Amino acid sequence: MSNKQVEPINPLTVASCIYSFPESAQVGLTEAQAKKAGYQVKVGTFPFAAIGKALVQGEEEGFVKLIADATNNDLLGVHIIGGHATELISEAALAKFLDAAYFEIGETIHPHPTLSEAIGEAALAVDKRAIHM
Repeated sequence: MSNKQVEPINPLTVASCIYSFPESAQVGLTEAQAKKAGYQVKVGTFPFAAIGKALVQGEEEGFVKLIADATNNDLLGVHIIGGHATELISEAALAKFLDAAYFEIGETIHPHPTLSEAIGEAALAVDKRAIHM
């Protein structure tokens, strides 16, 4: 048995999923919550309609929204509505857990064609650098 100290779970790093149609998933703060908490926010959104795999699968409804702290670039929250949102949120939850900066997600290579490209594109959209828009 280990003597390792167990840290309490940070609720801001736990993904929340709604198994509806379309699916919905989120981790971290909403834009409104971040502003209410005093953060200066930057937001990037990216529609599934601009992702080739979403079009091929007939799941072009939906989007990814990424909320970042404008002062230090920390990732504050990610929200996904659309096909496979409950699967895609894991990348965002890991980034939140590791205290990633939003631009690190954008600089990560996302395979093409995949739905996960929408997460990378939303991160790039924070600085108006989305590739497929």
